[in-house]
Amino acid sequence: MKEASDLKAPPTSFAEACTYLYALRDQGSKYGLERIEALVRALKNPHHRYPVIHVAGTNGKGSVCAMLEALYRANGYRTGLFTSPHLMHLGERIQVNRQTLKESSILEYTQRMQSLGDPSKPTPSFFEYITAMAWLHFAKLEVDLAIIETGLGGRLDATNVILPELSIITSISLDHCDLLGDTLADIACEKGGIIKPDKPVLLGCLPPEAEKELRRIATEQGSKLYCVRERFPDGASLPVTNLKGQFQRWNAALAVYATEILQAEFPIQQINALQSVDWPGRWQRIQLSDRELILDATHNPEGASALEQNLRELKTPPVIIAGTLGEDRGRNLIQTIAPFARELILVEPSQPRATPATSLHAYLPSDFKNPVCTDSLTSLFPKPHTCTAGRPHDIILVTGSIYLIGEVLTRLQADAPAKLNFKLQDRI
Repeated sequence: MKEASDLKAPPTSFAEACTYLYALRDQGSKYGLERIEALVRALKNPHHRYPVIHVAGTNGKGSVCAMLEALYRANGYRTGLFTSPHLMHLGERIQVNRQTLKESSILEYTQRMQSLGDPSKPTPSFFEYITAMAWLHFAKLEVDLAIIETGLGGRLDATNVILPELSIITSISLDHCDLLGDTLADIACEKGGIIKPDKPVLLGCLPPEAEKELRRIATEQGSKLYCVRERFPDGASLPVTNLKGQFQRWNAALAVYATEILQAEFPIQQINALQSVDWPGRWQRIQLSDRELILDATHNPEGASALEQNLRELKTPPVIIAGTLGEDRGRNLIQTIAPFARELILVEPSQPRATPATSLHAYLPSDFKNPVCTDSLTSLFPKPHTCTAGRPHDIILVTGSIYLIGEVLTRLQADAPAKLNFKLQDRI
């Protein structure tokens, strides 16, 4: 892979644009707001041209963003949606009315931003480029409302140059501790960096230690604070969504409460869109010719707990294909899924930080007696709409890293005579 600095001339094709952008990603993450602030200034601050809802959290932030987008779009608003990472195509990160950013637009925006480069100043990171690209696209298409998911953390995240109508913090748990801190209060402080002066903030179901820290920040900022537990105190009247799991109903409650908080500025009249939220890779069920495939991204302990709840409701033990990024995540995932797996297949996502299959095998409980093997995605998904794991009529669960889920979806669709439009069954 070429270094981004080696690409002096502006890209002339989508492939060259991707080479440039992914070379930036390969140079690693950069934190701090100086580069993104300079970039958006040079672009004449496109992120100030439309209202924004800003969503952070350890888990659930992508689902809440997808739900909010569905609700506002169904009520006639032109919506912008910015999420990460993408599953198959880079343009998935930036959508207007759920239409992904086209390759030609990615090329156009990359050319524009690269032409602003100053050799004497640090080059923006991959994520900073993509974030600014979203700002440009939403301004160009004149969205009525943009729903923005943070990347990592909040305080120093590239998205945190916006002034939102509402900030939402979905959940707080221990993840990315090397960057965000070793305690729930530390992580809450980083996520709480998206709380802006005199702008409301909505909290999900948080541990007391994290909630206390966020209430402190909201008080300091003069921000009115709302809590989903106060709106739905018994948890019995939570909104219903097509996304599977009780935690998704709490996410739906956050989305509904957010629309209520913003009802004066952005009125809506119905919430039926929660029954048809499109959010792939989250307990997503696909019926193959002779097997049922479930894809569920699960990358930290809080996510594994939600996965365990869904596994308990399956009527027959599944064959589980698992792959993760990070040793701690791998240990937690294997210990969660082992009691439910009729057979376990260990794979390594095509990512530099992929957990070796040998490590995943070592995390198995000593009393696990069911078959265990390692395999490749090429063998497991040799052609579109086909999976070789298990036996006909089995349930095959693919879980772990979201990058693994994206690889599987890509293999299921790659080289097909025509692009397959899988009928995504209700995620129940």
